[in-house]
Amino acid sequence: MAKNPARKSPVTTLLTVLATLLGVIALSALAPAQAATATSAAPAAPAAATGLHISGGRLLEGNGNDFVMRGVNHAHTWYPSETQSLADIKATGANTVRVVLSDGYRWSKNSPQDVAAVIAQCKANRLICVLEVHDTTGYGEDSAAGTLDHAADYWISLKDVLAGQEDYVVINIGNEPWGNTNPAGWTAPTTAAIKKLRAAGFTHTIMVDAPNWGQDWQGVMRDNAQAVYGADSTGNLIFSIHMYSVYNTAAKVTDYLNAFVNAGLPLVIGEFGGPADQYGDPDEDTMMATAEQLGLGYIAWSWSGNTDPILDLTIGFDPTRLSSWGERIFHGADGIAQTSREATVYGGATHDTEPPTAPGAPTASAVTDTSATLSWTAATDNVAVAGYDVVRVSGGKETGVASSTTNSVAVTGLSADTAYTFAVYARDAAGNRSARSATVSVTTEAGGTTPGVGCSVGYRVVGEWPGGFQGEITIRNTGTTAIEGWTLGFSFANGQTVTNMWGGIPTQTGGSVSVAPASYTSTIAANGSVTVGFTGAQSGTNTAPAAFTLSGATCTAA
Repeated sequence: MAKNPARKSPVTTLLTVLATLLGVIALSALAPAQAATATSAAPAAPAAATGLHISGGRLLEGNGNDFVMRGVNHAHTWYPSETQSLADIKATGANTVRVVLSDGYRWSKNSPQDVAAVIAQCKANRLICVLEVHDTTGYGEDSAAGTLDHAADYWISLKDVLAGQEDYVVINIGNEPWGNTNPAGWTAPTTAAIKKLRAAGFTHTIMVDAPNWGQDWQGVMRDNAQAVYGADSTGNLIFSIHMYSVYNTAAKVTDYLNAFVNAGLPLVIGEFGGPADQYGDPDEDTMMATAEQLGLGYIAWSWSGNTDPILDLTIGFDPTRLSSWGERIFHGADGIAQTSREATVYGGATHDTEPPTAPGAPTASAVTDTSATLSWTAATDNVAVAGYDVVRVSGGKETGVASSTTNSVAVTGLSADTAYTFAVYARDAAGNRSARSATVSVTTEAGGTTPGVGCSVGYRVVGEWPGGFQGEITIRNTGTTAIEGWTLGFSFANGQTVTNMWGGIPTQTGGSVSVAPASYTSTIAANGSVTVGFTGAQSGTNTAPAAFTLSGATCTAA
């Protein structure tokens, strides 16, 4: 069942209005110097990001250090008088807080003075502040709901308050846009809102939520993330997935997170949590552990949510009285208190900030036409090494190809008779990343037909529009043994280009396309198949590829 927006509704409008008025008075007194009102000014072109920013699919601080979000949501709009909450959140070990605000469309509007005071509290408590507009929740199911364009206007009205806060503030444009009615409409309004903020001169890291109540069960954000990311003139954009009832198996959790990591796209779990097994959720520990392994951030719902709170709100805002969910998020094996690293912009940290040493130079063994095993001398760390990330190095560009919790990994999906250069990073549980190891060069063996192995490939155009199209490729193993790792090759004849792909990792040179598998498509069982989908650009003629190879062997057309 989709997450019900009523889970985050105030008890009554009257109580909310009264609480907000009281909260504005209380909060404004905390930071009078930061109180500001919006002024009109001509839009300015965005400059290069100088604070928090995205590079290589990772969130970095202004000084280039990795920053992995470990935090909780706080429903400030509904509990504005709880001014102690941010200090209590910090005391638990969090490094980030996502603050619920309203642009006035559904709930009482948070004024510039109020937002300035919230930022001041975040900074006073050494927390990175993710500010989000909640009024956009479920747009598409309620014709009166706010839109992302309306939310963008709200952020622009706060420009004076947000100016100079790029080291401390992330702008989450709008919460859970588009419910079930028209999630396919997410891409264009999201892109338009991003461009509107950039045209107004914002250089902050922007966070965008998925449609389908934030859960993206139709894959709209996953399938269009590359195009949306490419539309941001600064590249300072991070995607947010909300993991509730749709993610009811560990496989669904890991497949979705890996799809973004494999594509080199930044992602954070912007909401998740609740009592064990409620709403059909998997164990949230799986989400935390997988995020830890992949170096992704997560922000739990919610310190003061009206359902599934981290505090035991039956007895009030007592930070010493956590709910069962609160105990798990802060005191579990992969909980916040064990893994949080404070932002170095604050000049120091109470948690681990020391990165591991660089791993030893990798060596290659068991090299075939499609794979190679890499091994290296383990790194060391002041606490413990959590894992390793293997990257392919091509000139000045790095592409992630594999992760491992040991000092050895099999890299699959390589092309036959091709030279590769690999290197390794180590990382610890706090998200600190080592310097890169020395590189190793590997040349795969020549491809050919292997006894017991055969393949057929089906190609079809799913949809087409001016300048673009969506395609689907089904690869079938017609042999008697499983295929472990593969590389699909084909050529476009009419200048088509792959713009985004799921189920595979594309490399294109001219019309020639090479596709390596995603983690969840790397094995094709005997008489089994996998499907790769993609979006592409075309100029009017869109002829299907005439031939396909799989790891160098010719496949029949299906």
